[in-house]
Amino acid sequence: MIDVVQNLHHVMQALFATSFTWAMTALGAAVVFMAKDVSKKVLDGMLGFAGGVMVAASYWSLLAPAIEMSAGKDIPAWLPAAAGFLAGGIFLRGFDKVLPHLHLGFPIEEAEGIKTSWQRSTLLILAITLHNIPEGLAVGVAFGAVAAGFPAATLPAAIALAIGIGIQNFPEGLAVSIPLRREGMSRLKSFWYGQLSGIVEPVAGVIGAAAVIFAQPILPYALAFAAGAMIFVVVEEVVPESQRGGNTDLATMSAMIGFAVMMVLDVAFR
Repeated sequence: MIDVVQNLHHVMQALFATSFTWAMTALGAAVVFMAKDVSKKVLDGMLGFAGGVMVAASYWSLLAPAIEMSAGKDIPAWLPAAAGFLAGGIFLRGFDKVLPHLHLGFPIEEAEGIKTSWQRSTLLILAITLHNIPEGLAVGVAFGAVAAGFPAATLPAAIALAIGIGIQNFPEGLAVSIPLRREGMSRLKSFWYGQLSGIVEPVAGVIGAAAVIFAQPILPYALAFAAGAMIFVVVEEVVPESQRGGNTDLATMSAMIGFAVMMVLDVAFR
């Protein structure tokens, strides 16, 4: 598989990789055709797992390469990683303040962003869509880093990142479609909107892959930026959602398993 991917242009690599992560979101959303509801316990465990994968990916696939790329330069090796990481969090914070959205399990009164009269279902979809922007960006930047020829960035590692993000997208797709079905929406519509929340990933992936080639000096900052955006999502949204239903031990252990899975993927693929 790696040989086939290697022959593609890096933007096409990013497109195919993020199309896979989008497909995993759709696969999770397709659960709605088999079940009208999923227990809160299962959903919390899946969200915990997703959070663990995102934290591991942020370090192993993004921050560590960013620090390695910055070694031996005129500035401290930690500076691009730290600056990019904080910038990613600030960017997502700004998006979070503006984009109307509602976290899973929260009452409509606790919707965030600009106040609107949009329905609860629309706000739920936008919340997961917000999750997916940094994920697509992370995959795209990883493939762009490979094309830029940095020794710290390898094609197997970029593929491992895409696989890890894809795995954790399954529960995210499910987390949209099942609540929509529970609120009375048809199975087809629930699935449609569930998979639609992941459509931003190919868009963000292509943008990320193309951007780093045109501005290679910012690559360490871009990798760290994606990491900061993902960590913001984990701490601000995924972890609180997974802990809200009272299944704290399950969600925590699932997060640790997710972290271990992503760590193994990244190290094994190098």
